[in-house]
Amino acid sequence: MDAPLLRCEGVRRAAAGLRGIDLDLVRGEVLAVLAPGGAGKTALLRLVAGLDRPDAGRLLLAGRDLAPLSPPRRGLSLLDPLLPERRSVQEVAGAMLPAYDVPARDRPARIARALTALGLDGQEGKPVAQLGPAARCRLAFARALAPEQPVLLLDDPLVGLDPAPRRALGFELRRLFRRLDLSVLLATREGEEAMALADRVAVIEDGEIAQCAPPRLLYEEPATAFVAGLLGENNRLPGTVEWREETECAVRLDCGPVVEARVADAGGPGSRCIVAVRPERVAVAALPAEEMGEGALPAALRDTVFLGDHVRLLLELGEGGMLVSRRPPGSRNPVPGGPASVAWDPYAAFAYRALR
Repeated sequence: MDAPLLRCEGVRRAAAGLRGIDLDLVRGEVLAVLAPGGAGKTALLRLVAGLDRPDAGRLLLAGRDLAPLSPPRRGLSLLDPLLPERRSVQEVAGAMLPAYDVPARDRPARIARALTALGLDGQEGKPVAQLGPAARCRLAFARALAPEQPVLLLDDPLVGLDPAPRRALGFELRRLFRRLDLSVLLATREGEEAMALADRVAVIEDGEIAQCAPPRLLYEEPATAFVAGLLGENNRLPGTVEWREETECAVRLDCGPVVEARVADAGGPGSRCIVAVRPERVAVAALPAEEMGEGALPAALRDTVFLGDHVRLLLELGEGGMLVSRRPPGSRNPVPGGPASVAWDPYAAFAYRALR
């Protein structure tokens, strides 16, 4: 990896629950900090921006300690979603430039570049009050982009938008970040958004970075049950470890069957754990388990939900173990009361320590 542009070294803030954040952002990278509400991701961005001070640790930009620098002197721009209703689009887009000591002669060009990048050129004279939610979001981005600082800080930037425009604008921003080679530190509570926008995703768990990796690796090999739960849907089956080797184990599920899984952070024999497997990795057959093949388990179909691009099957495993499978439309699925069985590759299942 390249030398970090922005570095957090052991950053602590007790009031926000941050117990020691170590994180690097390299130049031209989009790094998402993913955590549920109240877990400290907004507090971390405020510390980086200089709006609050850490109890301990260091924040460095290109090797320079940020502690003595005021927010406009740090080389960072923080997106603020709040917009003044009575100002024009052009006035709002340039509102941060005086604080960054951008010369008056350079401001019109920077405003124009920012508005063009966000598709707002031609609307310079329109009052903010006349903008819809998506256009307001674009304008907030343009205002943060206009100072042209080395790092752009974004805190839940698409919050408040309906799902369809939120997804569309997210993909547009992804292209914009890469086209302009921006260095972005993004805080979000949405796993799908983090994976769509970021080159790497860092998950905060218990005030520390539990895992930081590219989206695909994080999704396919989550280090903890908490990480797995933030990134997509998971079946979570409680049980007890029967035997364990270095990388694999067998677990007797509370609902009865014994299954094999990869060891994530599960303990040794006798310890409680959770076996997690993604719904799309659960194969389903309208056959008895002995006919489906090795590793298949008998199941009973309890419900089927058609959702357009896939069908969700709710199956009961053993005594009360509930399991969801995602299947393509048109696939041959079991029928209620008929034979059914399920199976998955043990390499796609992970055994995690049981959360208290």
